[in-house]
Amino acid sequence: MTLKTFKPYTKSTRGTILIDRSGLWTGGPYKPLVSAKNSMRGRNNNGHLTSINTGGGHKKMYRHVDFYRKKFDMPATVQRIEYDPNRTCYIMLVKFEDGTHAYYLAPQKINVGDKVENGSNKEIKIGNCMPLRDIPVGINIHNVEMHPGGGGKIARSAGSYVTIQGLDGNYALLKLSSGEIRKIDSRSLATIGILSNPDQKNIKIGKAGRSRWLGRRPHTRGVAKNPVDHPHGGGEGKTSGGRHPVSRTGQSAKGFKTRNNKRTDKFIVKRRNKRKDAQ
Repeated sequence: MTLKTFKPYTKSTRGTILIDRSGLWTGGPYKPLVSAKNSMRGRNNNGHLTSINTGGGHKKMYRHVDFYRKKFDMPATVQRIEYDPNRTCYIMLVKFEDGTHAYYLAPQKINVGDKVENGSNKEIKIGNCMPLRDIPVGINIHNVEMHPGGGGKIARSAGSYVTIQGLDGNYALLKLSSGEIRKIDSRSLATIGILSNPDQKNIKIGKAGRSRWLGRRPHTRGVAKNPVDHPHGGGEGKTSGGRHPVSRTGQSAKGFKTRNNKRTDKFIVKRRNKRKDAQ
């Protein structure tokens, strides 16, 4: 896929950059594998606002993507590659030899008509899914399980992948995109290849209306609010309250560590790379 620009007839089209999806399936989704998706508008099940600046947006149908890939030792043919409004990468509809269908995440360089397969000791080919112990060192993979049978959790967004660094007993060493090196059970499944739509990061929205289509409502700065609404609010003139920046609930916005999961610390071989300070 390539990027698509527009002639600057208006101020919005002057800066708009979108993805050219002309090579994707143009019809609707496969109906047996979709269901209605209700918009929560940033509320939880009690109706309390838990995610601010969220609401509206275009209606969507949820595509039931199979992250488990448990249909072993049965080849499937890629029927079509589709756009999914619920995620940044593309998805592919595959048909098994017994006539059943499934949605999988679509890697790069996969084409309609290609064969994919799940199971142990399969060919090292883009789209095939197998345990980590069967994948050679240095291969790029995606949709990696955290533990066997748990379904793919790691590397599921557009253009993402992780790399196998080696094997350590019953564990595989994976290097994540953040720079972290982590141990994962070698029986966990992973899929060969880098996920599709790597140009997702180059999109420029271009106009406020397109953000509303995506379900993003306008954001109001904390310093423009009253003290009752935000810690940065109030003051005479333009002031941030004489404190370091914080969130609406008072949590520090300057590198405060939020990870609190000592149970899995033992699986982290190397911490992620620290973000370089802005010059």
